Amino acid sequence: FPLIAMFLGVTLIIVSITLEGNLQNFWSLSSLVVTIVGSLCALAVSYPLEDLKTIPKALKKLTDNTEHNLADLVDTFSNLSRKARKDGLLALEDQLSEVNDEFIVRCFQMIIDGIEPEVIEDVMNIEIETTKSRHRVAQNIFQTWGELAPAFGMLGTLIGLIVMLSDLNDAAAIGTGMAVALITTFYGSFFANLILIPIATNLKLQTQMEVFRREMIVEGILEIQSGTNPRIIEEKLLTYLHPRERKMYLETKENEG
Repeated sequence: FPLIAMFLGVTLIIVSITLEGNLQNFWSLSSLVVTIVGSLCALAVSYPLEDLKTIPKALKKLTDNTEHNLADLVDTFSNLSRKARKDGLLALEDQLSEVNDEFIVRCFQMIIDGIEPEVIEDVMNIEIETTKSRHRVAQNIFQTWGELAPAFGMLGTLIGLIVMLSDLNDAAAIGTGMAVALITTFYGSFFANLILIPIATNLKLQTQMEVFRREMIVEGILEIQSGTNPRIIEEKLLTYLHPRERKMYLETKENEG
C-alpha cells in the first residue's frame, strides 16, 4: 500500500503539471544531480557505510505485506497455555516446531530450560530495545535525507541564480533562467515530502507495531510460566487488541463454540 500511495502521489503531481503547463519545463538533469546526488553525498558524510547498507533492506520493508495479527497471537497463547496447564511446560517443546515466530520460540525455549521469569523478562526487554535501536538507524537515515534534499534544492537554486545574474545581457533569458533555477527547489521539496520523510515515518510506525507485539508476547510468556489460568491469560492479552479486533475475536470464538 505505501508504494501504491507513493505512485498515486507522483501521478497526481504529474497530472497537475500537465494541466497547467509543459511537463518538460520541470525536467533538469543538473538540478536532479545537485538535489539527489548532493544530498546523498552529505548523507554519506553523516553516517558510516555500514549504516547506509541498511537502506535496501529498509526499502524492502515497504513491500512487506505481512500484518501483525494480534488476534491470532491471542489464540496461539490461549492454546499454548492450555497445553502447558494440562501436560506441563516441558510439553510445549513439541509445539515449538509449529510456531513461525523466532522471538516466541526463544522465549518458550528459556521457559523449558528452567530460566527464572525475571531473567527471561530482562533478556527479552534487552532484545526489544536492541531491535528499536537497530531499526532507528534506517529511520534516522531517511529522516536526515529528507532534511538534506530541500537544502540541496535551495543550493541548486542559488547556483542557478548566480549563473543567471552573472550574465544579464539577454533580458529575455532571465525568465527561463529563473525557472530552471527554481526547479532544484521543486525537486528537493518533492523528494523530501513525498518519498523520503514518508518512508521514515512508515518505518517508525512498523517498529512501534513490532515492539508492541513483542511486549504482548513477553506478557503472555511470563503468564504461562507462572501457571496463570488460560482464561485469565486470554483476557489479559485481549486488552492489547483494538476494541473492534477484540469484538471480532470474541464473536469468532462464540461461533466456534
